Amino acid sequence: MKKSVLFICTHNSARSQMAEGFLRSMYPDKYEVASAGTIASHVNPYAIEVMKEIGIDISNHRSKSIEEFKGKTFDYVITVCDRANETCPFFPGKVHIHRNFEDPALATGSDEEKLKVFRKVRDEIRAWIEENFGKGMIDSKDVSSFKIEG
Repeated sequence: MKKSVLFICTHNSARSQMAEGFLRSMYPDKYEVASAGTIASHVNPYAIEVMKEIGIDISNHRSKSIEEFKGKTFDYVITVCDRANETCPFFPGKVHIHRNFEDPALATGSDEEKLKVFRKVRDEIRAWIEENFGKGMIDSKDVSSFKIEG
């Protein structure tokens, strides 16, 4: 049976979208995956572009609010930014996983300079997912299923 994963960041525009894209494409037989933001916005075009560069299409993703997932149960809820970790609803007696990644949407400069930051964050997310999901580190942690209360 597949385990369910929800990635959360502030706007569900880049980091959580890339994490969803990676997990869905790398381990489709092991995980059902979704992403959301504490505030929904749009999927960042730079995130779409840097994922496309490596053969992962997230152009059909849409930004979603965590409100869409209230009452649903996930095996793993993973916050990928400090702000989401601080503002995400509290899960009494439950465990969630947190791994902060730099916000590439804050990058400034030319398109190429922004893409460089997006690529760096993309590669960090991929490495983290490979380490934790590919090598089974997540499944070996004592993380219980939990529900977003609402």
